[in-house]
Amino acid sequence: MKRIYTLMLAVLTGIGVFAQVDKASDLELEYKVADLAKRVGDPSVVTSTFYRIIALEGENSTYKDSLAYIYFSARKFAPSFLMADEVLQREPEHLEMLEVKAVSLESLGAIDKSAEVYEKLFGLTQNNFHGYSLAKLQFGLKKYQEAYATIKKVEGLNDTGSYKVNFVINQNKTQQVDLLGAIPYLKGLIEEELDLKDAAKQSYQKSLTVQPEFILPKNKLEALGI
Repeated sequence: MKRIYTLMLAVLTGIGVFAQVDKASDLELEYKVADLAKRVGDPSVVTSTFYRIIALEGENSTYKDSLAYIYFSARKFAPSFLMADEVLQREPEHLEMLEVKAVSLESLGAIDKSAEVYEKLFGLTQNNFHGYSLAKLQFGLKKYQEAYATIKKVEGLNDTGSYKVNFVINQNKTQQVDLLGAIPYLKGLIEEELDLKDAAKQSYQKSLTVQPEFILPKNKLEALGI
């Protein structure tokens, strides 16, 4: 009987070793396929390969992050949100995945949920673009007091100079503006809603000081009689 148990243990141990070897070989092959697909620019093969890698590596696979980026870059916001959310269940303060989730939710029209994510992200980063994005969503949700508190906090933060904001001027024209010009413009919009007309004028003028060619605050000042 002891000999039988010894043989069974040897067989089971051997199966475990072979399974590990097979898994390692499978992963090595998938890594090579993914690398080749990336080099030739075939995102569909990259995506399917990443899914197989995740299945082999398990729930904590870092390739979930990569898959979220692929979907996000392709503007496939539903799967990018879902994959980012999976990563965040493992790592709740993953800054890049929080941003992917926030932008994806906004793009899907879930503005209130996006604002919740941006609020957490802004609390972690104190990044003025994240704060501006939060204030913009709060403004869109008509939470004017909250938006005002946020944008005033954003005004006092340092700017990296790397952020631009696109504005729709009319049906045929958009304008790209430095974030430092966009912040006081948004502040002016909020102040108008709060019936702080004099403060709004000052904010629009500040926006034009930063970005003299910015059309929207010019139009606002004309409407306010400046």
